[in-house]
Amino acid sequence: METNNLAVRRAVDSDAAAVAEVWLRSFTAALPSVRRAHTDAQVRAWIREMVVPAQETWVATVEGSVVAMMVLDSEDLDQLYLDPAWQGRGIGGRLVDLAKQRSPSGLTLWTFQVNRAARRFYERHGFVAGESTDGHRNEEREPDIQYVWRPFGARGL
Repeated sequence: METNNLAVRRAVDSDAAAVAEVWLRSFTAALPSVRRAHTDAQVRAWIREMVVPAQETWVATVEGSVVAMMVLDSEDLDQLYLDPAWQGRGIGGRLVDLAKQRSPSGLTLWTFQVNRAARRFYERHGFVAGESTDGHRNEEREPDIQYVWRPFGARGL
């Protein structure tokens, strides 16, 4: 599958169903041992009613089909999910680059400690591991880790 026709743009309401399917496929593939806190229907409703219309949601599309999604909240990279079939093609890197452009003073994000592929991905893109928790603050109750990216020369966290 080629990525010649890759486009990155803000999500619109009509993207919500496709965004939800990417989120669900990605979570299921990447985190098979993590207990999901919400049903598929609840995730679809959350994305349709809250995420796409009310948050800075971005999609990557290939020939019009959504293959990745990202949510930014100021300096927080809240969600970054790629359809498993499209991983390893530079799409996630394009979204991270966009996040860095939109938040040039720095970014933070959380990922589950068991998600070693995500941790390697973020580290390759200049993020540094910070605080780790036992999962008491997330709905899944899964140990997580915060990553921080600061541009060269930036101060503080």
